[in-house]
Amino acid sequence: MSEPEDVRGPLEAVLMVVDEPVTVAQLAEATGADPRQVADVLSALASDYDGLSGSPRRGFELRELAGGWRIYSRPAHAEVVERFIVEGQTARLTQAALETLAVVAYLQPVTRSRVAGIRGVNSDSVMRTLVTRGLVAEAGSEPHSGAVLYETTGYLLETLGVGSLQELPKLSDHLPGLSELAVMDQTELNT
Repeated sequence: MSEPEDVRGPLEAVLMVVDEPVTVAQLAEATGADPRQVADVLSALASDYDGLSGSPRRGFELRELAGGWRIYSRPAHAEVVERFIVEGQTARLTQAALETLAVVAYLQPVTRSRVAGIRGVNSDSVMRTLVTRGLVAEAGSEPHSGAVLYETTGYLLETLGVGSLQELPKLSDHLPGLSELAVMDQTELNT
């Protein structure tokens, strides 16, 4: 069995990227550690972040709720976090955010994994940014997998200056036709 120090870093790394609480079993599987050891390290991390182990109290905390663990900013710093998020709303969207937004707009409702599959990269943080900015919202869950579905919001339509999604440009106008695809396939085969 690995030492707690060997598990602590990997646990913190996973906890920094999750967007919903994760169970001890999920964390144990991800780190390859024993679930009891993971539970002990999580409790120690929570105490450490709270300043109970002699270290300074952090601006974030590790909470167990909804059957899992997740890192949250402390309520005492909510005003600063809110100001940062609201002021960040005026910033321009990145290329990744624009690509993600386009996939959601044209395929909605859509899961994050589908967006990632289309873009070829993980889109979790970009999706969180779009949700935070009010451009995308949760729209229920996929019946078979339970994955969260996302759709665009009325705020996006206002921002784009359109009344409905039907006013968005047709993708088919910007894609090659079947004859052009056949020529491209033939060209690739010949090279």
